[in-house]
Amino acid sequence: MIADGNGRWASKRGLSVGDGHRAGAENVRARLRDAAEFGIQELTIFAFSTENWARPADEVKGLMELLAEYIDFVTPELYEEGVRLRFMGDRRSPPLPISLVEKMGWAERLTAPNDLITFYVPINYGGRDEILQAARRFTGSTEEEFRKLLYAPEMHDPELVIRPGGEKRLSNFLTWQVADAWLVFSDDMWPEFSRESFEAAIRSYQEAEARRARRQPGVASTNGKLDPIRPSRPKGSSQTA
Repeated sequence: MIADGNGRWASKRGLSVGDGHRAGAENVRARLRDAAEFGIQELTIFAFSTENWARPADEVKGLMELLAEYIDFVTPELYEEGVRLRFMGDRRSPPLPISLVEKMGWAERLTAPNDLITFYVPINYGGRDEILQAARRFTGSTEEEFRKLLYAPEMHDPELVIRPGGEKRLSNFLTWQVADAWLVFSDDMWPEFSRESFEAAIRSYQEAEARRARRQPGVASTNGKLDPIRPSRPKGSSQTA
């Protein structure tokens, strides 16, 4: 998921951009719980891109503080709920505050044993930058060898990408991983992107997969039965969003 529209949501309500980001953070928790209930094994929600450093300094500072606060507050809760937390991106400090980098490592270590759902959070992440950094170290010859050099080599390729906020672009999000993903764009701003909107996006993906199955002999069809996404990990893919 590309969590877009926090600022515009706040502006329409006469609130500050910071208020919009806090509302967006609350929605992250709600949609993560939905994903776990739907049987999704891996969920990725874009938190802070390499391009976001170009935003106003006070907004960037507020986002760094909110991320640190969020990790402190929700990590024990996620641990109790069986969520594994995994961060993606360039962890060099600077530009990231060293205190934030330390909190990220703590949260990963605490939740590492969990397996209900893996929650990937890209921070200081750019898809092209991820590929460039991997390419500089690559000495192999296959895609699988290259994948091992990505920020989260164990991540399965997402099957579904959802972008609320009305924009129809990927914004340098998981450039390598989403090559074959189904794309859903929503006009809802991220803080108002609901469980029902999430379900509608999943249904759109499942309908697309059913059509593809009918066109490809030997691929199992849903026969029109569109159940919520359930755990399934074929080679090179998984039920992920």
